[in-house]
Amino acid sequence: MQTIRRKNYEAILWQLKDKRLIKAVTGVRRCGKSTLLNLFRDSLAQSVPSSQIQSYNFEAPENLRVGDWLDWYDKICTNLAPGKANYIFLDEAQAIPGFEKLLDGLYVRPDVDLYVTGSNARLLSSELATLLTGRAFEINILPFSFAEFVQAQPVAQSPERLFAEYLQTSSLPQAVDLAQTSRQIMTGYLREVYASILEKDLASKRKIGSKRAFQNVVNFVIDSIGSPLSPHKIALRLQQEDKAVDSRTVDGYLSVLTGSYLFYKASRYDIKGKAHLATQEKYYLVDTGLRHALLGKDLAADSGHLLENIVYLELLRRGNQVWLGKIGNAEVDFVVRDPNGYTQYIQVAQTVQQAETLARELAPFDKIPDHNPRFLLTMDLRSGSHNGVKQLNVVDWLLGEGEARIP
Repeated sequence: MQTIRRKNYEAILWQLKDKRLIKAVTGVRRCGKSTLLNLFRDSLAQSVPSSQIQSYNFEAPENLRVGDWLDWYDKICTNLAPGKANYIFLDEAQAIPGFEKLLDGLYVRPDVDLYVTGSNARLLSSELATLLTGRAFEINILPFSFAEFVQAQPVAQSPERLFAEYLQTSSLPQAVDLAQTSRQIMTGYLREVYASILEKDLASKRKIGSKRAFQNVVNFVIDSIGSPLSPHKIALRLQQEDKAVDSRTVDGYLSVLTGSYLFYKASRYDIKGKAHLATQEKYYLVDTGLRHALLGKDLAADSGHLLENIVYLELLRRGNQVWLGKIGNAEVDFVVRDPNGYTQYIQVAQTVQQAETLARELAPFDKIPDHNPRFLLTMDLRSGSHNGVKQLNVVDWLLGEGEARIP
């Protein structure tokens, strides 16, 4: 597979170059963090001598034999180019015992510009956040966007056909490549990725307790994409299926799952009261292909919710803050605040060709008292406006084509 440049993420790294911040690149395993930093490092090497660049992958066995953070600090400092700006790249830094002290020690050196990656939130845990307050900038990266997925295809195909593939296969870079060879191989790879997350980011780092109970929760949340959830609701449903687990345990499991970037939690926002709500969140899966790989579900199963999942992740990729909208007893799929602080509202539906479906999707917009932009994203080919609500084809929106270039 050709190398796909993650231009938006690379641009952020260039903007932060030589800034007095630790650049922390986070994301689920195999989403492309190492490739991103390698490409950035290679570009950097075109203008910076190799003596000023050091790079270490802490998943490589030979690096795990060196020792604790102090050993690594001494090794790195010994190899610094004196009197020059040095660029240090640490891949999966949380694998080093006492890595927090290593990052802090390197950060305070005026001759070090530090870049690190991590596959779980321990890299930016509450303890580390306290230690490095104001010193770290998180760049959370996601698997391929649909535009990148299209770019990665060896043969040009219609966007609509490729989007069906995007929903059902995977957006993880290696999985996209393997899908060209065999769907079966791709599915096996996705299961191995999940097993790696379970072993390296979950079971070995946190107290999961019963792996069976944990997997029941994982399966339930994957099967409930796009549905409001709470620890109590999940525990109750599992108890009804003779899969007993208490709500406190479920709450802990959900924290672990979001901490590994396997799921992203969307909280609710009261549009009229302008208040954040702490109940009935939704959990979106980082890659919809994992749903098929782990549960065996195909595109026809809850395709509307999968579409919502895709839109949510794309809104995050574009640098937005995203909440679930509540207005009275009605709901708007997404309240979106763009990087410039402007707000818009988005509804997502597979189709609104039936008049009653269109009316149902538009109804929540009528209750919103402000005049911020409103959008309806669907798979329908038509576009247009409904009393100020702009309807767009979701594939065009994902590709940023024509009138669909909204944040």
